[in-house]
Amino acid sequence: MVAAEGAGQQSDIAGKLGIEPGMVVQELGYDSDVDEAIREAVEDVTGEEMLDEDAQEVIDVVLLWFREGDGDLTDNLVDARGPLAEEGVVWVLTPKTGRDGHLEPSEIAEAAGTAGLSQTSNQSVGDDWAGARLASPKAGKGKQR
Repeated sequence: MVAAEGAGQQSDIAGKLGIEPGMVVQELGYDSDVDEAIREAVEDVTGEEMLDEDAQEVIDVVLLWFREGDGDLTDNLVDARGPLAEEGVVWVLTPKTGRDGHLEPSEIAEAAGTAGLSQTSNQSVGDDWAGARLASPKAGKGKQR
């Protein structure tokens, strides 16, 4: 029964991220500290390996692992938006409060706005990681430039 329990936990992680079979998922900011259970859950549900920063495909979901000190979050979000499908989303995955590399939610919200994205929700996605879901503002909502 351990395998079934593990599979249920993995699909729950992918479900929290809105990952569905057949979606194209790109992973940015990979390093040795990422949560392998999150990665496995996403790949198990999609049936494909996640794409890296060199991907040329249209992306449904970007998982951006980001820690304080990883550079400019706004620049990373602008880069992540490039290949994103019209209805695509970016999940900024950051260490939880109290852990090395934690980012304040206000920092994520500010960077998202500057990059032309809106923060729509937050999720705990693992023991050490929290996710902020970012999406393009819908047409007709908010200020248009």
